[in-house]
Amino acid sequence: MATNQNPSSLTIGTRGSALALAQSGIIAKLIEQATGTAVELVTIKTQGDVLTGSLANMGGTGVFVTAIRNALLEGRVDVAVHSLKDLPTAPQEGTVIITPQRENAQDALCSRHGEILDLLPPGARIGTGSPRRAAQLLAARPDLEIVDIRGNVDTRLARAGLSTADKPDTPNDLDAVVLANAGLRRLGRAHVISELLPLAGMLPAPGQGALAVEVRDSLADEDPGLFSSLMSLHHVPTFLAVTAERAVLRQLEAGCAAPLGAYGHIAGGELHLTAVALDPRSVQSSALPSRPAVRREARVPVSSVDDAVAAGVALAAALLEGGASEFLDA
Repeated sequence: MATNQNPSSLTIGTRGSALALAQSGIIAKLIEQATGTAVELVTIKTQGDVLTGSLANMGGTGVFVTAIRNALLEGRVDVAVHSLKDLPTAPQEGTVIITPQRENAQDALCSRHGEILDLLPPGARIGTGSPRRAAQLLAARPDLEIVDIRGNVDTRLARAGLSTADKPDTPNDLDAVVLANAGLRRLGRAHVISELLPLAGMLPAPGQGALAVEVRDSLADEDPGLFSSLMSLHHVPTFLAVTAERAVLRQLEAGCAAPLGAYGHIAGGELHLTAVALDPRSVQSSALPSRPAVRREARVPVSSVDDAVAAGVALAAALLEGGASEFLDA
């Protein structure tokens, strides 16, 4: 769709996982309501869907984004939808990011018998593929055994006996798993949540819970009416908050394997921003002495993207002054 002023339909490029399709389906309905135009989902296989192993070994967050972005830039789809936390922190030339209002960004504990974290038995086995989650879980409960897991949401839930999907080849061997609340709710799996882990002890990944709707910047000239309708989905408080969170990540030059959490929200014209950097050695081996986490908070007035970026950069500097550089180099 390059110059069609009244397109009969729009196409959304999306990954083919159940969660990605659910998220893109939510956006499709919002676009249909905003534009009055039918929307079709086009599934695109990304490098992250093909490769196996840790995210760091696959090449970082861009592995879930690049193929979909290429389809957008080449005009094969009209809109791209991503989990915002999957976007590289560097801006993409030629596109505009629209951020609908964010879902609750907390992480969720899903335990076999419905226990909250404090009531899990000593030595309980908890599954997660995130060093950030693992480090914060061990900071709260050093006795836990963290099990590195991969796979889609149902595969992970099956490890704790919580999936309704048929997973005969998946071991049922964990006491609990930790997943993003937003993803579980978008998939209709809220009933498996035992506890929303408090932000005081479990900060999410920068951008967690938010979606990124990406369009070509040329659309503003090619079809101003459509561009304006799509921009009506943009939630400025969400955008400012996630911009600050991602500025922390970018300033620290922390990769996807760094145990780093950040969360911001806007209240009364102020950005409340918190970030934590954790010792990766706490996850690598219980035999290695781990150092205390470095956590910093700030409350600053924000009214622009520049303000949000400045807040994130300043908080990253505070983390480095507190010793976080030792964790990032580990």
